[in-house]
Amino acid sequence: MFGIRAASAQKEVRVAAAADLQPVMPVLAQRYEHETGTKLVVSFGSSATLVTQILNGAPFDIFLAADYVFPEKIVAAGLADGSAPTPYAKGTLVLWTRKDSGLLPLSLELLTDPRVKTIAIANELHAPYGRAAAAALRNMKIYDQVSPHFVVGENISQTAQFAESGNAQLGLISLTAASSEHFKEIGTYVLVPTSQYPPIQQCAVILAKSARKAEAQSFLTWLLSSPIQSELPKVGLGAVR
Repeated sequence: MFGIRAASAQKEVRVAAAADLQPVMPVLAQRYEHETGTKLVVSFGSSATLVTQILNGAPFDIFLAADYVFPEKIVAAGLADGSAPTPYAKGTLVLWTRKDSGLLPLSLELLTDPRVKTIAIANELHAPYGRAAAAALRNMKIYDQVSPHFVVGENISQTAQFAESGNAQLGLISLTAASSEHFKEIGTYVLVPTSQYPPIQQCAVILAKSARKAEAQSFLTWLLSSPIQSELPKVGLGAVR
């Protein structure tokens, strides 16, 4: 089976993927290639950084963002193949700490604990999870109290690395990161109530200038299929279908 595919030029889809998908996409890409023979070539970054790259002509076929706002900018610029972004998953924000942090049992109340001097958070201007975290802290009326302790990551993946390395005692990170085997092994998390931040509606757009729009659409259709949607909670994402 694989020898036959190798004999012909392998199809590829170039994916611009939000940083929260870094723990998720290798699993999805492997499964998609196994099922279809099409290889996903994935580039990660903050949603804002990826939008800038796309606006500057980066040759992606599909953009998987961490929210609705950033792919909407691609639509507004006339660079999307379609009139609106397509929701593909829901994101969840968590508070995470290392098991050896001395801050167990973990709770949201620890955000204002005098022992806590460093809190990792993603840049709210560039990363949807950072915007969600800032909104949650403001809704909990503790933003001004805790903001002096921020260690700011450019994207949610870097933010998780700050917490994972111990450079921050606590981290407001994605459930996708917290659900990975490594993060479960060395740390623990609690959910930030979804009532405290706007929904993280992760959306996709296919790029109008792509020469592989049909292949990109096939991947998006696969991602939205019932079998794949039902698997998303295992990797820290909520289904949209």
